[in-house]
Amino acid sequence: MNATLTWLKQFNALEWSRAQWGDLAQRLLFPALGLVAFLALWHIGAQQINTSLGTFPGPIEVSEQWSNLVGEHRTERQRRTDFYERQEQRNAALLAQNPDAEVRWRDFSGRPTFFDQTITSLWTVLSGFGLATLIAIPLGIVVGLSQTLYRTFNPLIQLFKPVSPLAWLPLVTLVVSALYVSNDPMFSRSFLISMITVTLCSLWPTLINTAVGVSSIDRDLLNVSRVLRLGWFTHVRKIVIPSAIPAMFTGLRLSLGIAWMVLIAAEMLAQNPGLGKFVWDEFQNGSSNSLGRICVAVLMIGFIGYMLDRIMLLLQTKLNWDKSAEIR
Repeated sequence: MNATLTWLKQFNALEWSRAQWGDLAQRLLFPALGLVAFLALWHIGAQQINTSLGTFPGPIEVSEQWSNLVGEHRTERQRRTDFYERQEQRNAALLAQNPDAEVRWRDFSGRPTFFDQTITSLWTVLSGFGLATLIAIPLGIVVGLSQTLYRTFNPLIQLFKPVSPLAWLPLVTLVVSALYVSNDPMFSRSFLISMITVTLCSLWPTLINTAVGVSSIDRDLLNVSRVLRLGWFTHVRKIVIPSAIPAMFTGLRLSLGIAWMVLIAAEMLAQNPGLGKFVWDEFQNGSSNSLGRICVAVLMIGFIGYMLDRIMLLLQTKLNWDKSAEIR
């Protein structure tokens, strides 16, 4: 990705050699061929699969459902705009008749669209991933710097690392329901349940990779720090973190991918708002369009997961001290 961006900045087709045109073909032609082959296989294979809801949707049917979801979103947005305009006009008329009249404002209670569910999932996964990062990186640095702390925490890390979100979800639901009791909650309970589940499942790769990266710092750098008599915080800031950044970002990318997968599963199981609930609702709906709409959600989930990974990769490129390193 980054190599492609660098390559595009040097775009000057008039001065290109044959080798550069060949490079262009490899960068664009082969991915395009792979995409076309996938769509062709999907189109042919879908026609051979008959389900209880009809023939499995091909690319054309899925693109039609995408258009339908876009249309539903626009319709819902127009309904919301009309609702607030009517409310504003009614209150204005009421105040015109009686300036002391008590006016009321109500929130629009329309159903969330596919894109609303997508934004909800994104907000939840970024919140859960952010909380996991805030826990995992400092803890990973401390554990990586101390062999004693590593031996203390390692059994706990190995114990909780493989726990499935399916096992965490009931516990998190019960604990949040018991502790988060408020008449005017700042966050919805469903949001907290999904976010905490994501945090519990996604912090381990970042924690482990950070600890490994910190414990593997070059001895020469550690000797330099000793010779300069750097304080603990300065040692961490100047030596430890820059040296461990590649390992940290490896963990962060793994954690973000896990967070995204866990969130979809948690939303499906707990029926919390988001893309997971959208998929489950469509499965339960069982209409002739449901399969196509589920396929749209699957492609959206994959696309968002890919874009999140590319953003992390770009961030790693910006923060990595070794600009010559090739990052994939």
